[in-house]
Amino acid sequence: GEAGRTALRYDRAGLEAGELWRLLSAHVVHLDLEHAVLNVLGLVMMWALFARDFSVRHWLLVLGSSLVAIDLGLWVFDPQVRWYVGSSGVLHGVMAAGTLAHLRRGDLDGWILAAFILGKLAYEQWTGALPFEGTAAVVVSSHLYGVIGGSAAAAILFALNSRGKPR
Repeated sequence: GEAGRTALRYDRAGLEAGELWRLLSAHVVHLDLEHAVLNVLGLVMMWALFARDFSVRHWLLVLGSSLVAIDLGLWVFDPQVRWYVGSSGVLHGVMAAGTLAHLRRGDLDGWILAAFILGKLAYEQWTGALPFEGTAAVVVSSHLYGVIGGSAAAAILFALNSRGKPR
């Protein structure tokens, strides 16, 4: 409900008061049931496309990197964002990491996915949320920051793997 959402969301004033749990919990709570369902469907799609591209431990690194990039990005570059909820930014990070894995293998779908991500990010940065994303409460910069975090994690994992580190 609203009380839980308010207590757990990314809230700039709360963070300034030391409520650091919001840096994690904001990515779990959602605006409403429709928002949660869309994010769950996105998670299912990401799992179907990319689950085998990294180990569970490496996916946790991708998730963590995406979370940190979103929180840091909102804090530093979007001070006008007073509050934020949802996991779509993290899902964008997962999609970016998986897409980079497909590109690295030379899979054709990697190019299609990369074009989709870049096109979507460009549209959002210039125009705002896509029509099917619903309300004006969508913080599209979270998608950009998630992609940056997921891409950084994938690049680090690829660099470690090319040096002979075990997967």
